[in-house]
Amino acid sequence: MGLGLFIIMIAVGAILTFATDWELATVDLDLVGLILMGVGLLGTAVYSSVLRRRRMVVPPVAPTVTDDDRRDRL
Repeated sequence: MGLGLFIIMIAVGAILTFATDWELATVDLDLVGLILMGVGLLGTAVYSSVLRRRRMVVPPVAPTVTDDDRRDRL
């Protein structure tokens, strides 16, 4: 699941909550929209947190050579 899916979930949830007035006997569409927006916001936060960790670049550590190491090789 990518970031786009979570943004789409937020948009669909907002449409169901604020832009429709459909009435179903068994399903409360306002609640479904709020749930979709909540899951979308939570997913966006988690995804961006994981993405931030993945993008952290650790500089490579160069091996240090001391004078003692050079003398042992000779």
